[in-house]
Amino acid sequence: MGVYEELVARGLIAQVTDEEEIRDLVNSGKAVFYIGFDPTADSLHVGHFMALCLMKRLQMAGNKPIALIGGGTAMIGDPSGRTDMRQMMTTQTIQHNVDCFKKQMSRFIDFSDDKALLVNNADWLLDLNYVDVLREVGACFSVNRMLTAECYKQRMEKGLSFLEFNYMIMQSYDFYALYQKYGCNMQFGGDDQWSNMLGGTELIRRKLGKDAYAMTINLLLNSEGKKMGKTQSGAVWLSAEKTSPYDFYQYWRNVDDSDVIKCLKMLTFLPLEQIEELAKLEGSEINKAKEILAYELTELIHGKEEADKAQEAARALFGSKSDTANMPSTNLSEDDFADGTISILDLLKKCGLIPSNGEGRRLIQQGGVSVDDEKITDVYAAISKSAVEKGYVIVKKGKKVFHKAIL
Repeated sequence: MGVYEELVARGLIAQVTDEEEIRDLVNSGKAVFYIGFDPTADSLHVGHFMALCLMKRLQMAGNKPIALIGGGTAMIGDPSGRTDMRQMMTTQTIQHNVDCFKKQMSRFIDFSDDKALLVNNADWLLDLNYVDVLREVGACFSVNRMLTAECYKQRMEKGLSFLEFNYMIMQSYDFYALYQKYGCNMQFGGDDQWSNMLGGTELIRRKLGKDAYAMTINLLLNSEGKKMGKTQSGAVWLSAEKTSPYDFYQYWRNVDDSDVIKCLKMLTFLPLEQIEELAKLEGSEINKAKEILAYELTELIHGKEEADKAQEAARALFGSKSDTANMPSTNLSEDDFADGTISILDLLKKCGLIPSNGEGRRLIQQGGVSVDDEKITDVYAAISKSAVEKGYVIVKKGKKVFHKAIL
């Protein structure tokens, strides 16, 4: 089985523009492809992780990935999947996020010896002259056709700013620039990016002639990644500071039964034959597949040592409930106890278990919060400092999330 056929078997490819040519390039290791990452936060999340897995898989087969960080497009904001306009970020914030992305990607993708490239589209987009863009690029785009794109249609009723309307042109220009600078012949993206990707191919062909070699691949990555990379309390981050290795492990350990095999195929590097055997598990035995999924992904992101610790902590907690050595923890200071107590909502927020008081109240009212095995039913409950006899309390969210709050 060639690498292209494996991508199909793993359920990664949704649509392509020229399957025969793409198969030949990918299987022969001659693809120079890019995937874009807009730095809208200071850490990559699980949605990005799916794209990184694809890049790593293709790089292992001899193809050359280009990780394009959108330092320029982030100043506009992608309207895809949005119901409102993104908040404008300062150039300083964007640069900080770019630096964080570079650090995380470098631990995952091999950029040595020109095996991969990491570039920032701010290097060419920010130097463009507006009138030149209108004449040289704008003339290649039909407004009527752009308005039929799914990424714009869903925003037309609530209002689409002219700023965001330019995003397709900027993303298309990225492919044009990468084609000329680095010989990039493929672009990968999620299904919500398809119109933008086709725009890039069309721009290359119109500017450089019909013989210009440019293709696009559409992979069902972004939509699946956004779905899998979100929890009720926000994104699952790849940064250990934002999502601890234990919480990362627990997230994958707790995926729906119906998603576990799909996740194993799309995200891990386990052989398909092994995954097919795991797919035969039924009932409670599916938990074995979930444990394998959680361990494999935690090891990929945080290393074997952290994966071992997370697995040991999870097994201990669901076994004896007494081993708290590797449990995620938060240190509480004297300042956290006003008049000798800390409210349950403040405690949950301090431990990073809820994003807001509203979410905390809902969780408590539904019976989803316990402290030292005592269920909390009052949203105004408080924990006194004197009650923390052993120096810490164990906060439980739902059935499977444990956190140690240390005084």
